[in-house]
Amino acid sequence: MQGHTPRLAPVFILLALSGFILLIRNITSLEKWNCQTLSTFYQIQNSVYSAFKSLETLLPTEFNHTYCARLGQAPTAEESREERYLLNSIAWPGPPVPGLPLRLSSDPAQSYFVIRGPAERHVGDQLVVDVHMLNFMGQPKKHGGDFLLARLHSPELGAGVVGQVHDGRDGNYTVLFPLLWAGLVQVELTMVHPSEAVVVLKRLREEQPDRVYFKSLFRSGFLSETTLCNLCLPLGEQPLCNYTDPHTGEPWYCYKPKMLGCDTRINHSKGGYKKNLLTKYEEQLFQSGVNIKVPIHASGMDNVTVLPSEQEQPKVRSNTFTPAGYYYHDSWRPLTGLTKNQFNDSSAITQCLKGKIVYMFGDSTVRQWFEYFNAFVPELKEFNLHSPKNVGPYLAVDSGHGILLSYRCHGPPIRFTSVSSSEMHYVANELDRIQGGSDTVVLVGIWSHFSTFPVEVYIRRLRHIRRAVVRLLNREPATLVAIRTANPQKLDPESSLFNSDWFSLQQDAMLRAMFRGLNVHLLDAWEMTLAHRHPHLLHPPPAIVKNMVDLILSYICPVRKKKRRS
Repeated sequence: MQGHTPRLAPVFILLALSGFILLIRNITSLEKWNCQTLSTFYQIQNSVYSAFKSLETLLPTEFNHTYCARLGQAPTAEESREERYLLNSIAWPGPPVPGLPLRLSSDPAQSYFVIRGPAERHVGDQLVVDVHMLNFMGQPKKHGGDFLLARLHSPELGAGVVGQVHDGRDGNYTVLFPLLWAGLVQVELTMVHPSEAVVVLKRLREEQPDRVYFKSLFRSGFLSETTLCNLCLPLGEQPLCNYTDPHTGEPWYCYKPKMLGCDTRINHSKGGYKKNLLTKYEEQLFQSGVNIKVPIHASGMDNVTVLPSEQEQPKVRSNTFTPAGYYYHDSWRPLTGLTKNQFNDSSAITQCLKGKIVYMFGDSTVRQWFEYFNAFVPELKEFNLHSPKNVGPYLAVDSGHGILLSYRCHGPPIRFTSVSSSEMHYVANELDRIQGGSDTVVLVGIWSHFSTFPVEVYIRRLRHIRRAVVRLLNREPATLVAIRTANPQKLDPESSLFNSDWFSLQQDAMLRAMFRGLNVHLLDAWEMTLAHRHPHLLHPPPAIVKNMVDLILSYICPVRKKKRRS
């Protein structure tokens, strides 16, 4: 037996080590710890694990999504009622039986639309279009829930307007278009997702809110560690660092580094995207060119001729759908009572912004506005704040005309490559630091980075921003506040799972409802993108950005209506 002892020694050591780890696991399961402290046993366990487990790869783990939605400050009874109302307002119809085979799902290639009525209309009339959805077997669908987008346009006139889609919940849809200009107008209908795919998106939003995951780097001297972060992390996995904002109560957590303290965090960044989210069946519902953003064609004519009305200006009748505006000669024309000016030279922009402080908060679609101003107005000089490219913060000044422009990204979750921890500011907190007044402009856009989370998370963030906006307007009612809506974007099988237009549409509805009735301007990026001739992009192209900036400047410097002489 003595001759075999050296060969068996590694086995005995491995067994002893396994027993030690099992013992420590059992002990630590009885320990109570919080985000700031670790038990001695847990430290021993972590030191043992660190010998066998590399920290190079960070992968998200499953967690209870209902816990995620309920983190942060508890809503009041009134806020809970509002949340229930909002969630009910975006309830989406779906198949009566989940898991229908692909052949019974919506096939845009076989579906069709029919234009009601005569081939000639007049400006001010309403165009009604009937849409009939068929499955891949050529049979009429019997349930609703397909996600459709509609546009009416005249390419040669650079004109376009969105349509309003009504779901009959029986496989048939009705689309309403206002007729706002004379000429040949064409109907364009697109199925973004079949109803069967929307069911999958709803499941992902609730069950996989960590499908985009985040990380932070911790550093002290020569020692550095990277850990996983998110709005919530599984309880009991390992100790947490709690970065919940003390003012808004917005939650954020990271796994505590094994060797460093929670106060050594130096940045925040996107970790990556989870893979293999769908079953083989579900993958069939997300195919480019088959059932993701595929056009639906007409049965018969897809256009009508619109004749001029007897009135000089087109007016939408009271019983028709009224959009936020429309394009004509590629220029956005609001239908909200505002006259939009054209700011085609830098001097006009400078005169409008003279003496103004413009604060921009949000994601990269708001950063586009800062970049537009900075590139188009030579008098603006950008300060080098040594900020990472495409992250910010940014600051530009025209001292001669007393203009100051700034941009700062919103707080987590945000999918930028790397943001310094010291620059992670929540919009609500930033608004509370603004004095406000007639020379102050606040522009906010926050939507895209919340698309993977339950809607309750987005509602909570908007609620905090709304409270701060109300406080700002109470301090200084003359402060101009404009809020940007979401916009449709390019989709493929992968991006649909993280950034689908269906997620954006639901967020868009929440934002509009929560800021309705406040003295704020709503910049309708959804309609301005959907109505334009350019393809949908997350970051709208320069032609659309210019129209947005012109609209913002028209808010700041409205046209003064001339008084009629008596």
